[in-house]
Amino acid sequence: MTDMTRDDRGEAVLRVMPKLSDINANGHIFGGWVLSQMDIAGGIIAHRMAQGPVATVAIESMKFIAPILLGDIVSVYAREERRGRTSLAIRIDVVATRGIAQEEVPLTSGVYTFVALDANHRPRPFPTA
Repeated sequence: MTDMTRDDRGEAVLRVMPKLSDINANGHIFGGWVLSQMDIAGGIIAHRMAQGPVATVAIESMKFIAPILLGDIVSVYAREERRGRTSLAIRIDVVATRGIAQEEVPLTSGVYTFVALDANHRPRPFPTA
């Protein structure tokens, strides 16, 4: 993600500020908090593309680049990476806006895979793009 330009990131899906209750024992934001924000953002994009319900089935190539600090404004960007018959992989990049200088700090990146679901919660084909 460090080589990405703003245009490569895709759509800004979420912009949030972690709370004091999101801190771990090290004084950083708990990793599970950012994973859930990424899943929410990816789910929004996948739901829109599936035109209905989706489920997260995999997280691949996830890596944390820098810690998230209290006071960071966290932006979650998402874009379609690949599409199968019933699944959609979404590249999700997370960036912090930090401090008075409003420095942008890459935080984490990963690929989340979602499956479109039918009324019986079974995989169904994605609509054609």
